[in-house]
Amino acid sequence: MGLRERKKQKTRIALIDAALDLFLTQGYDITTIDQVAAVVDVSPRTFFRYFSSKEEVALSLPQDGQEILLAELAARPADESPHQALSNAMRVMLDTLREGDAAEARRFLQARQLIGSTPTLLAGQMCLMATSERRLAEEVARRRGTDPDDLHTQFVVSVFTALGRICFEHGPDDLSLLAERLEQTLAIAERCLRPGWDR
Repeated sequence: MGLRERKKQKTRIALIDAALDLFLTQGYDITTIDQVAAVVDVSPRTFFRYFSSKEEVALSLPQDGQEILLAELAARPADESPHQALSNAMRVMLDTLREGDAAEARRFLQARQLIGSTPTLLAGQMCLMATSERRLAEEVARRRGTDPDDLHTQFVVSVFTALGRICFEHGPDDLSLLAERLEQTLAIAERCLRPGWDR
């Protein structure tokens, strides 16, 4: 990235950090955009260049995570079955988070805590997931040579998203333990599903 892009990314991250800290310490509902902007020493107008609302900044990390998952899935080798590709894309995403910058891991865990305790954000995350599921279905359909509305394709994506919910929504607040839980969940699926079920 060039200097301008790096500066914009730094400001975006600073706004996310400020918002998460304020939402968790004083509450999502009573925190204002003006307060978030003040912590970063920018104007509310600058905030709106990056995010359209409090909800968007609060859900920015799950949104980013879904974009990364979709990019990783599209990059998986063509010889992987759809479920293998989905599982490996999820592993890469989680490993990148675990082995990367400690501040990113902290943000991820803060966002999980905030969303899990805020009904409005939980509903917003479900809407994001519905959009993501459609895009996952499009990629799985491409791999299978079918239409995204194909029933088998929809089933493959639904099984994967259910496994993801089991792992992440009820998982521990520790990335290494989350990775272990992911492997345990995928192992159960492998034992229960007939080989080739996702082709």
